[in-house]
Amino acid sequence: MTKRSKKELLPDQSTLPESKREELLDKLKVRFEKNMNRHKGIEWIKIEVKLNSNPQKLWSLYQMEETGGEPDVVGYDNKTDEYFFYDCSAETPRGRRSVCYDKEALNSRKEHKPQNSAIAMCTEMGIDLLTEEQYRELQQFGKFDTKTSSWLKTPSEIRKLGGAIFADFRYGKVFVYHNGAESYYAVRGFRGSIKI
Repeated sequence: MTKRSKKELLPDQSTLPESKREELLDKLKVRFEKNMNRHKGIEWIKIEVKLNSNPQKLWSLYQMEETGGEPDVVGYDNKTDEYFFYDCSAETPRGRRSVCYDKEALNSRKEHKPQNSAIAMCTEMGIDLLTEEQYRELQQFGKFDTKTSSWLKTPSEIRKLGGAIFADFRYGKVFVYHNGAESYYAVRGFRGSIKI
């Protein structure tokens, strides 16, 4: 996400221009209707009402969409009356690859630094990094990351030791691995979530 695009799309840091808002809502609705297995029993009209009353969350979904995440609804919490959106692109989002895990990892690299980190981008976009549990939940709806991998929210005890975790789907199974948090690869990005 560049400063230029953020400035163009979000002059007051809370709303999308009307044309972008309508375009995004249309894309989200089409995706929702094509993938009913991800959200059985959930009605689009209720989600649209929520989205229209949460301009900042809609902006975050726009950032997810623009970076290739293809966000979609994957659940609903009756207690909090919140819908859960995850990045549902077949492979890790193209616009979020070649990043290390967090700012500390980025600062630790002396040379060949990536342009950004997964945690910093999540913060900029207003989303959360998927946890291992959420990643496994996502894999119930299809086969994701069969050629790529995604950073996952790393437990603090692992991060304190310099590591971070990532996952992918190979040989019909989800594999969770570890790597130095400062590492980055062209085929590794990250997936996010947002509650609305």
